[in-house]
Amino acid sequence: MRAPQLLLLLLAFGRSQAARNTTFPEGFLFGAATAAYQVEGAWNTSGQCLQPLPLWLMLQYRECIAGKGEHIWDRMVHTRPNCIADRTSGDVAADSYHKYKEDVKLLKDVGFNFYRFSISWARILPKGDVSVINKDGIDYYNNLINELLANNIQPVVTMYHWDLPQHLQDLGGLVGSAFGDYFEDYARVLYTNFGDRVKWWLTFNEPGTFVDGYTSHGCVPPAVDAPGVGDYLVAHSILKAHARAYRLYDREFRSEQKGNISIALSAGYGTPKTNSNADIEATETFMQHSLGWFAHPIYSQEGDYPAVMKERVANNSKAEGLFRSRLPEFGEYWVNYIRGTADFFGLNYYSSWVVSHVGSSLDRASRWSDMDVMSSQDPGWTVSVATWLAYTPFGMRGLLSWVSKNYNNTPILITENGWADTGEINDTMRAKYYVNNLAHLLDAIYLDNVTVLGHTAWSIIDNFEWAQGYTQRFGLHHIDFNDPQRPRTPKESARVFAALIKNRKLPENYLDKVIE
Repeated sequence: MRAPQLLLLLLAFGRSQAARNTTFPEGFLFGAATAAYQVEGAWNTSGQCLQPLPLWLMLQYRECIAGKGEHIWDRMVHTRPNCIADRTSGDVAADSYHKYKEDVKLLKDVGFNFYRFSISWARILPKGDVSVINKDGIDYYNNLINELLANNIQPVVTMYHWDLPQHLQDLGGLVGSAFGDYFEDYARVLYTNFGDRVKWWLTFNEPGTFVDGYTSHGCVPPAVDAPGVGDYLVAHSILKAHARAYRLYDREFRSEQKGNISIALSAGYGTPKTNSNADIEATETFMQHSLGWFAHPIYSQEGDYPAVMKERVANNSKAEGLFRSRLPEFGEYWVNYIRGTADFFGLNYYSSWVVSHVGSSLDRASRWSDMDVMSSQDPGWTVSVATWLAYTPFGMRGLLSWVSKNYNNTPILITENGWADTGEINDTMRAKYYVNNLAHLLDAIYLDNVTVLGHTAWSIIDNFEWAQGYTQRFGLHHIDFNDPQRPRTPKESARVFAALIKNRKLPENYLDKVIE
């Protein structure tokens, strides 16, 4: 084992298991998550649509025939089925649209305090704009929210989880000049219809991931091949749209609804390959280019993109003969407008990376060549069926501490954390993953004084895993996708979580041995 990683493990594990606090503090919240396209199904369900006049009253509607609209993942799976590992789709998925009460019961049986789910933009607004509002879509999410609250489970709602209405994509998508207008209007519809009961909002999920739809002709929609340009433009647009949704809530809804708003950012934890200054600096660059890219404009005191990122992209752009940096500039107005637009830090963590300095070997400009680093996995790590996901629970503490130190100990909610396998009912590795990630989370709380609000397991049920289809499973409950009834079966991890939540203490039989 490399010296830096041994040091990380020593710091993470502490001196002995007996000295480790494995009890959850009062008020710590447990939740589980899904995303609309991955579980709902009912992809083309018809319904009643409403045209609001005026919008803010949400009362004066003209009835018409409508239903859920097509979004970019609908278009992808139907026109390019070879993009999906098993040539499946989310057309039916777990059928949560019809089985939401069963899923709420699963959440209650485990004892979860909240449920993080996303709203399908195209199910609410079939065309993406407010010219048509689907009443059946509004009713579905109202029913889900009410069912959750009736079972003492708080809804945590994500506005956008990768499923842009196709109509908006046709008008320019995430980089279109009007995207911020459309997203603010969409947010207004959500606040108006659900904000009396929803007190936790996330604007976007993992923008650092879905920007890849603008880096190649691959299998992430909309499959625009513009690396080092398109991804930066999307990020720029998303940060502005996020801030607009936040400022809208401040102006018109917060005083009455008294909710909290953030964005769910995803990051792996970078560890230096060696003790060299070059690798240590490369690791910090990796963290700033990945997580800081979105976090720094929102959470830092100065706002804007990280300085190292601006400098590197500007220098590379100049060397490429460009007239301006491929990384757009905000200007003073937008720097001030975006800064501070979050009430907590939404953080998705799955795995860690070993980082080293390397000269760019890429022929094309990209955000990876702009970093000038190499990230890899330690060959000693256990890797899940998802090749990017390794068993590295020490990274949970490392990442939480990094965020806390860089962003003034903003309260953090782990909004996703999970393990991939092929669907085993006796999923002991998933149980081990969760228990030990939570152990390092508690180390961050008790030893590093990090403020952590709670933890979200991905996912409450098996679901459609994007380009991997149903070949990879993350659920605490197994779903038989060959059965039209989509039966749910608890896995070992669900039973472990239920006991953990009931006792508010980590089970010792799943804890890794600590280093004495």
